[in-house]
Amino acid sequence: MTTDEIQKKIELAIKDSIVTMQGDGCNCSTVVVSSAFEGMSLLARQKMVLATVRENIDSGELHALTIKARTPEEMV
Repeated sequence: MTTDEIQKKIELAIKDSIVTMQGDGCNCSTVVVSSAFEGMSLLARQKMVLATVRENIDSGELHALTIKARTPEEMV
């Protein structure tokens, strides 16, 4: 699984998200910025992002994904 594929999956699943990726397809990190995270705890945000790639993690296509999930206001 490529980082581009992961990025597209997250962008499609999380409304108005801006996703940046680093690393390779098996072990990578992402920063996801979306207003959809407003009012959510950090854990809830991470779970939301993980849910978008859960089947890929379960299948072994994706081994690890480090997530930073922020609102647009937190990026200023």
